[in-house]
Amino acid sequence: MSHICDAIIVCCMDFRFQKYIRKWTDENLAGKFFDLVGFAGSTKNLDIILSQIEISVSLHKTREVILIHHEECGAYGTESTLEKHTTDLQKAEKAIQKKYPHLTIQLYYLCLDGSFQKITPVPENPAM
Repeated sequence: MSHICDAIIVCCMDFRFQKYIRKWTDENLAGKFFDLVGFAGSTKNLDIILSQIEISVSLHKTREVILIHHEECGAYGTESTLEKHTTDLQKAEKAIQKKYPHLTIQLYYLCLDGSFQKITPVPENPAM
């Protein structure tokens, strides 16, 4: 028997953001099924996250990946800036898209006040 999952969400394990992520999933994924991966730094250790996505896609036929980084991430320490998180989210998006071109990918930066900022993926052929 196959079980199908709509999405996989990758976020940091930081407890301060759980209520915001829960509220976001209730509002944006109501009635849908999703795998949830909480890992320190979210996609900072990309190899581990890619393996989790591979499992979700393989076992649950996942169709969408939602990557969430957050403000003041302890795993990033002094490198926890919007610019660094944006770069790492875009790097993760490119790696996932290369391996799974059929997946939809969303990138978010979660602020301490609970607001989500959508991060734009890097264009395929950026202007030089």
